[in-house]
Order: sequence, then C-alpha cells, then structure tokens
Amino acid sequence: MDNFLKMLSTQAIMVVYMCIGYYCNRKDIIDRRTQTKMTDFVLGVTLPCMVFHSFNIRLTREVLMEASLCLGVAFFICFLAWAVGKVIYNKYPFEKKSILQYATLVNNSAFLGLPIVNSVLGDEAMLLATIFIIPNRIFMWTAGISIFTNSGDKSGAFKKVLMNPCMIAVYLGLIRSFTGFPIPDFLDSAIDGLGSATTPLSMLLIGCMMTELKFSDMKDWSTVYLGAVRLVFLPLAALAVMTVLGADEMMTGCAVILTAMPAGTTTALLAEKYGADGKYATKCLLTNILFSIITIPCMMLLV
Repeated sequence: MDNFLKMLSTQAIMVVYMCIGYYCNRKDIIDRRTQTKMTDFVLGVTLPCMVFHSFNIRLTREVLMEASLCLGVAFFICFLAWAVGKVIYNKYPFEKKSILQYATLVNNSAFLGLPIVNSVLGDEAMLLATIFIIPNRIFMWTAGISIFTNSGDKSGAFKKVLMNPCMIAVYLGLIRSFTGFPIPDFLDSAIDGLGSATTPLSMLLIGCMMTELKFSDMKDWSTVYLGAVRLVFLPLAALAVMTVLGADEMMTGCAVILTAMPAGTTTALLAEKYGADGKYATKCLLTNILFSIITIPCMMLLV
C-alpha cells in the first residue's frame, strides 16, 4: 500500500509536468525542433547521469545476486513479449501488425521507467532498475528492428547497444562501484543534479506528444488490445515470476514498474522509417501512454 500511495503521488506530479508540456506545445513555447533537441538532451545527457549516479554504492555479493536475478527475469519478459507478439496480431495487415509487435516488445523503460523507479523506490533501486532495462535495449536493436525489416545489420545493431550513452554510463558506474574510485564532491553533485532533471524533462516531452492525441483515437480497439497486453498482461507475468522466485519487494517493484511502462517512443520513428503506418504508430504510442497513467498505479497495488 505504501508503494501504491507513493505511485499515486508520483503519477500526480508526472501529470502536472505533462500538462505543462501540453501547454508549452500548444503555445509554441516548445516547437517540434525544440522537442527533438530536448529528447536528445535527455537521452544523451540527463538519463546517463541518472544511471551513473545509481552506481554510487559498493557492489556486494548480495547486490550482484539481486542484479543477476533481475537480468534473468528481464530477458524472460522480453522473450515472452516477442513470442506473444508473433502470435496474437496475425489478423492485422503488416503495416499494423509490425507496429503492434514492436510496441509489445519494446517499452519506455529507460526514458520513463527509470525516473518513476527513482521517484517511487528511491536511489537504492536504481542499480537494479538499470540492470533490468539492458535486455529491452538489446531486443530493441535486434529483434525489434527485424520486425520491420525481416533482416538487419546484427553487428551494427549490437554495436549500437554497446555504445548507447546509458550503457556507457553503466560501464563507468560499474568501474566506480567495483573500485571505489573517488569523484570530487562538486562533480558528483553536478551529475546528480543533471540526473534529477530527467523526470520533469521527460514528462514535459510526453506532454508535448499528447497534443497529437484525439478522442477519436480511443475508439480503435486494436490500441486497447495493445494496451491490455503491454500494460496489464506483461507486468502481471513479471509479478508472477518474481513471486515464484521469492524476490523481495524492491526487486519485484522494479520488475513490475519497468515492465508496465508504455510502448517505446521509437515505435513511431521506426514505423515511419521502414514504411509501416506512421500515423497509426503514433496513435498506439500516445494511447498507451494515456492508459498507463491508470494501469501503473493499479499494478503497484499488487506488489
């Protein structure tokens, strides 16, 4: 119940940020170009800072065991999402099926999930959360791309995963945790401050995206179907696996929150690039985000 109340409070704060983003976009304070640059700033600067700062602990055997468990469960959830997506969307044409499959497989666990974990579960959970999202990034650039292309440069995709700014932050963070390498207080505070900006900035950007959503978009049952799979079935699967494995509340909370995140923002970008229905992809993405405002707190009631 405590986590549920924290999540409600966090969601209320997120909604305020989103409303401000919505207003700024409507008033052209944040235009399309600014929105793109802000997204790059979050993904390339503030989010890596948040990830790096989460490793500001000494890695013990217990922590490594918990991290290994989270990594294993995350790989299982990704494989489950991939397998389910291949089966349940066959009645849709490729232009929609590919989008529904990708949106089921790849979620917004880094851009949106890490800030929420940080807000609800605190800094202690960030290390586990950072480890948990690694398989999702791997599947994004491998199986995710192949959904649209049926092929792909596997070596290039793997390199993209390894050289992602958040992954680089993981490498540096691991070095810091293992060696205890000291960082000057002023630099550590600067990194922490930049990382703390991730939550409001990411929510502002999502609020900007919400200006493209129309009420009529809610009448498309395929988006509701996607929401049920992505936002309800998969988080419940993560909860079930963690319960069977006897994971503690923090690990379970991380797994459920990060699995319950809406479809990844790359859904619309890749759909446009590879000839799928870009407008439909945007609709799926935005309705997923809207539904998640309700489903995420409900998932936390079960943890």
